[in-house]
Amino acid sequence: MTTFALIGKTLTHAFSKAFFDEKFLRENITGCRYLLAPLPSIENLIPFIKSNPDLKGLNVTIPYKQAVLPLLDAVDPVAGEVGAVNTIVIKRRRESIWLKGYNTDVFGFENSCNGLRHAQRALVLGSGGAAKAAGFVLQKNGIDYLTVSRNPKNENEIAYRDVDASLLDSHKLIVNTTPLGMFPDVKSYPPLPYQQLSRHHFLFDMIYNPTETEFLKRGKAAGAATQNGLKMLTLQAEKAWEVWNS
Repeated sequence: MTTFALIGKTLTHAFSKAFFDEKFLRENITGCRYLLAPLPSIENLIPFIKSNPDLKGLNVTIPYKQAVLPLLDAVDPVAGEVGAVNTIVIKRRRESIWLKGYNTDVFGFENSCNGLRHAQRALVLGSGGAAKAAGFVLQKNGIDYLTVSRNPKNENEIAYRDVDASLLDSHKLIVNTTPLGMFPDVKSYPPLPYQQLSRHHFLFDMIYNPTETEFLKRGKAAGAATQNGLKMLTLQAEKAWEVWNS
């Protein structure tokens, strides 16, 4: 049976599994299945692929979107520029395997985030693979952005303590790429001065579960427009299916 899987470290509530199970049923796609494959380390990836000869494609989630790069034989130009991969195509020839990485987060974010239309400057919360995809899209659309991180590593990143009223006044789009607020840790949220937000701000959260995170609730309470990550996740999953079958 043709197999696809999601790799990551903790996969207790993964969107992809439910999405593809429902897709296969709805579209009467037979002979396919989708598995969850939690890996303790990215070093477990190649043994996992070799031990599952029916594997045709993978989705990649936290924390392996960047760590997987050295294990790939080829990388799509967009994924290479982003520096992160969330989709892998697996080709086999006799005993050897060949892996190519893609980034469908870029497609999903660019075609779902309503806040891209009018933004001039943005804040990207987080510095992982999803943040890199968001940054790529912002740059492509001519939107200046700053990355906000717990531990800034370069001059293009700032700490949460540096986000003040003045910065929020000039950065109207805020994109959360961190897992803060994701089920089951629904009470957590990025530490921002939410009282400084207004109806001129747009908050986008890549999380879909819960549908309204604490980040979005606090933004909405201050008058900001908000959007969760469900549409983005749906679009990136459909794009992954297209990549696997192209």
